Parts: sequence; C-alpha cells; structure tokens
Amino acid sequence: MAMTTPGSRGGVNSNINVTPLCDVMLVLLIIFMVVTPLLQKGVDVKLPEASYPSDHPDNEDSVTVAIKRDRTIYLNMVPIAEADLVTKMREKFSGRAEKTMFLKADENLDYGEVLRIMDLCRDGGVDENRRGLYLP
Repeated sequence: MAMTTPGSRGGVNSNINVTPLCDVMLVLLIIFMVVTPLLQKGVDVKLPEASYPSDHPDNEDSVTVAIKRDRTIYLNMVPIAEADLVTKMREKFSGRAEKTMFLKADENLDYGEVLRIMDLCRDGGVDENRRGLYLP
C-alpha cells in the first residue's frame, strides 16, 4: 500500500479507501438488527403448539380476533369490549362475499372461553362452514 506525502510529486490518489464504507455498513447492520424485532405485527399471544401448523396470509382484508391471557379481545389488533364484538364483526363482514376470520387464543385460556368467543363471532357473521373459521 503506497502513500503519497504532501511534498512529493504525484497526482490524484486513485485508491479507494474502504474504511469509511465498512464503518457505514456496520452501523446500518446494527440499526437493522435493532429495528427488525420491533416490526413484529399483531397482538402478542402465546399460541399453543400445533401438530400440523399452517400459516395464513396477513393482509388488510383479513379479519383476525386475538384473545390474550387476561381475556382482552382484539379485533384486527385493536382492543375491543366483549359486548361490542358481535356488532363490530357485523360491520366488518357487511358487504363481503368471503366471511373468513382467523382466531388467535392464548394457550392458557380455558377452551370453554375460546368456544364462547367463537360463538359470538358466528353470531357476528362468520361463515358456519369448515372454511369460515381458522385457528392458527
């Protein structure tokens, strides 16, 4: 690696100094490592382990109901009172041909509690067929 001194003869140094480039890349890597876990979507619910899990697409058109351990109900990541669930579900499904809902329930909830919320969702307009209600 050759260097030129200020008093020496020579022109422009055409070598690339990669040290600033490496510094910038390391800073960007650290920023992405810190920010990525913060971008987690959805309500933090500890789901039970499934024998044959299947993913569902998260898009703006899907309706997701999540029930946390403390029995807090979320409709599309917005907390909602249990008394308002049926009316909000009817509003969401009015004018839709496909009335599919995804349900996420904490593994520590009683199954009877989950079934009660499922019944409320059915009253709100979720299809009764096998494809209408998905449990991830």
